Parts: sequence; C-alpha cells; structure tokens
Amino acid sequence: MFQRKRTGSILCPSCGRLTGVADEVCANCGRRNPGMWGLTSILGNAGRTVPFDQVVIGGTVFLYLCMLVVDPEGIGKGFSLFNLLPPSQESLLRFGASGGVPVWHFGRWWTLLSAGWLHGNLLHIAFNLSWLRMLAPEVAELFGPSRMVILFTVSSAFAFLLTSTLGRFYLFGGAQLTVGASAAILGLLGALVWYGRATGSRLVGGQAWSWALGCIVFGFFFPMVDNWGHLGGFAGGYVAAHFLDPRRPERPAHTAGAILCLVATVAAIVLSLVVPLPR
Repeated sequence: MFQRKRTGSILCPSCGRLTGVADEVCANCGRRNPGMWGLTSILGNAGRTVPFDQVVIGGTVFLYLCMLVVDPEGIGKGFSLFNLLPPSQESLLRFGASGGVPVWHFGRWWTLLSAGWLHGNLLHIAFNLSWLRMLAPEVAELFGPSRMVILFTVSSAFAFLLTSTLGRFYLFGGAQLTVGASAAILGLLGALVWYGRATGSRLVGGQAWSWALGCIVFGFFFPMVDNWGHLGGFAGGYVAAHFLDPRRPERPAHTAGAILCLVATVAAIVLSLVVPLPR
C-alpha cells in the first residue's frame, strides 16, 4: 500500500490530473516533479487511510497526561471546582504554552504551534475534546482529513500569534500565558462557515455560525477564557479555508502539508522541553 511508484501514471498533486510519475513537469499545470520522487502515491494512500482526526485527539490527551506526570507536586496548586487536575504553570511552560510572556519576553516563538495541543485542567480538555470529537470528523469529511489538520494548525497558530502580540503590548486583554485547542476548534468552525458560503449549504454554514457565536459569547461570561484566541482562530480558519478549497479533491500535496504540520508541532514541543526556561 505504501510502496513508492516509479513508473506509470499518477494524479498530479497540484492540479489532480493524470501525468507521468517520471515526468519532470506536469503537462497540465506546469508543476515540476509531479511524481515527488515516487512519493505521490504513498502520500495519496496516507491521506485516505491515516485517521488524522484521531491523531489530533489522541495527541492532546497524551500531552495532558505527560504534563501531570512530569510535575505531580504542582497538580494541586490552584485547585477549585472549575480547575480540576491543573498542570503546574512550569509544566505548561515546559511543554510549550504560548502567550505574551513565552513568545515575546522569552523568545519561544515555536509555542504558536505547540500551545493548541495543551490544556490547563481536566474540565478544559474534556470540553475541547467533546468539540473535537464532533467537529474533526465532520471537517475531515467535507475538506479531507489532511486539510483538516492544516486548518487545525494554521488557525491555532494565527490565534496564538494574535493573542500573544496583544498580550505583549497589554492591548484589549491579550493573553500573557495561554493554551488550548479551543482556538483551533473555532478555526474549524470558521472553515465550515466558509464552506457554507462557498457551496450554498445553509445548513452547514448556519449551524457553524451558531456554534461559533455561542463559543465566543460563552467566553465573555467565564474567566480565564482567551477570547482573542477564539476570535483569531475563527478568522484564521475562515481565511485558510479559502486556500484549501473543499470543492476540489484532496491531493497528495495536502497530505504532505498535514504531515509537515504534525512534524512541526512535534518539533515545537521538543524544543520547548529542550530549551531551558529563563530564570
């Protein structure tokens, strides 16, 4: 299934039309090396078979448990009814929390990628996972599983860049320290809103709008919610959806992009663990 194809025809990863796997240039769109060194067929199979939505959900659970195990003495700090089993602040920083302090004061810019996979307490991760379990498969069905991962990553990174920058300059309530998949969840909702507008599906677009507005309004009534992260995530997902047009079939290039997103996220978490925190 995952063997490199060196002869015959393939679908060009850029235009989706038939071209020779050994061609130097696609005759239809002009893409150089459409065969991608024999990897196009492998990426195409991976895009259809790898459960990217489960990778995202499983990864967030694994990292939450790791943060608790790494610093068990800090778990009880700040405990309350709405703050069950919170990882310590040092653990959050070590694994890649984002915000004005880590990004701008400590120079840990890579946390824009890692923060969306981390969570601040049990209620936080349970709430976000319930949304991910509902939205990730739906977005993967409409956009393709690879494009879902790209949307998740891009919208999350843009959200944390926005709220971290506002937090750096103490503008409009930007965050000094922030984590959570809710920014990417709003990004997936933004992508569904774009899908509804682009395809004329009022059911999808209307439902996504109502969920997004509900999440944003919810944030203004509860403390510790990063509202700029939510707004940035929605905007990032909406714009990214325009460039990942779901009206066209998902291609191997999208799968390559999804894999790069996951690799970059893992690298960001490793960097956070390896680079010492300033004292």
